[in-house]
Amino acid sequence: MHVRIWGCRGSLATPGPETLRYGGNTSCVEIECNDGTRIILDAGTGIRALGRRLAANGSEPIHLCLTHLHLDHIEGIGFFAPIFDPKTVLHVWGPRSSVRSLDERLARYLSAPLFPVELADLPATFVFHDVEDEPWEIGGARLNAAPISHPGATVGYRIEADGKVMAYLPDHEPAVGVDLNRLTSDWISGYALAEGADVLIHDAQYTDAEYGDHVGWGHSSLSQALSFGSMTTASRLLLFHHDPQHSDEDLDVHQSRAHELWQGDGTPPELAFEGMELQISPS
Repeated sequence: MHVRIWGCRGSLATPGPETLRYGGNTSCVEIECNDGTRIILDAGTGIRALGRRLAANGSEPIHLCLTHLHLDHIEGIGFFAPIFDPKTVLHVWGPRSSVRSLDERLARYLSAPLFPVELADLPATFVFHDVEDEPWEIGGARLNAAPISHPGATVGYRIEADGKVMAYLPDHEPAVGVDLNRLTSDWISGYALAEGADVLIHDAQYTDAEYGDHVGWGHSSLSQALSFGSMTTASRLLLFHHDPQHSDEDLDVHQSRAHELWQGDGTPPELAFEGMELQISPS
């Protein structure tokens, strides 16, 4: 299973000289399995560059799994080159809602006055799916999705392929204002999705000092993310959804502090950066 980070910024795209090393594009992660199955996680601004590459490499069906429909996770979809190709078949997976269907919710963005092209007028074929209550398969990958703690309908994903497991919880507050170490696993949001993962991509938007002013906003402090990674026994923790206020230098400090605080086994936590590639291979 090959993983590439196309965007790891949270809340708002932040281009500029202060974000060159970690990147300013919002959430988008690509997974390519050994059998060629391709799964895209979220459609933040990072999906634009991925779309240019896919447009040049053929027209196989594309599977896009959305964690939720906050703007920073869907704002790149209108600039995703394959949707302007009538040969494209795009399967879009996302959290269910009791109010509107997934296509109706996405069309609120891809319509006037927010976007010049209506979803219904795009030449690609869209196939919408509410995520399943039970695990399902996309090619050679087995996926599981479950609701996690974040404002609005939001899910995290667990992807099993090629004998390995990756968990993706980019916007997540595992417990609201509570020390995770005082809780049992059944009281911790997202625990089952991340348990024993070979790679866990997880929200770490705030420093511990910043978190006090953002309790309940649906994002983790650094300490929360580290505790969650340790408690779920993830082998490798990749810290994600970097705050738009944090420059490269701020994130270097975030990384150093993560290493100071880390008490888990395995590889010390890393900060995701745009262009980062991971090869998750069987032992």
